[in-house]
Amino acid sequence: MTGEFTIAVHALVFLNHKAKSLSSEELAKNICTNPARVRKVMAKLKKAGLIETKEGADGGYRFSLDPASVNLARVGKALGTAYVSAGWRSGDSDMDCLIASGMAGIMDDIYDALNRRCESYLETVTIAGIDETIFHAHTGNHRKGESL
Repeated sequence: MTGEFTIAVHALVFLNHKAKSLSSEELAKNICTNPARVRKVMAKLKKAGLIETKEGADGGYRFSLDPASVNLARVGKALGTAYVSAGWRSGDSDMDCLIASGMAGIMDDIYDALNRRCESYLETVTIAGIDETIFHAHTGNHRKGESL
C-alpha cells in the first residue's frame, strides 16, 4: 500500500466534514503533505467520480456523494491500490529445485488472498463511519462544516 491511499481517505473525510470546495493547498496543509502530491491523488478520485472540481478563485475539490455509500474499497479501486505486495520475488521458475521454482507463485497467491481479505474489510468502512469515529466519539456532537 502507498501513501496515496492515506492521502485520499484523509482528503475525502476532510472534504466531507467541511462541506465546501477546498484547494489543494488547503487539503495539503491539513494532510501534512505537499499540494502537488494531493493534486495527483485527487485527479484519480475525480476520474473515478468520487469528487468534483471547480475552477476559479473559490474553486477546488468538493465531495458531494453520500458519505455512507463511499467505502474504502471503492477508494482503493480508484487508486489502483494493492494492499499487500512485494517488490521482490524469491527463487527462479527456471531452477530445478521445486521450492526455488515454485515459491514466487505461492507467494503471489498468498498476496492475492490477503488483498481480497483487505478489500472485503474495507468494504465495511465508509467515509461517514470515519467521520463518526473522529467527531462524535472524540469531540461530542460536532456539526458538519464547523471549524475544528
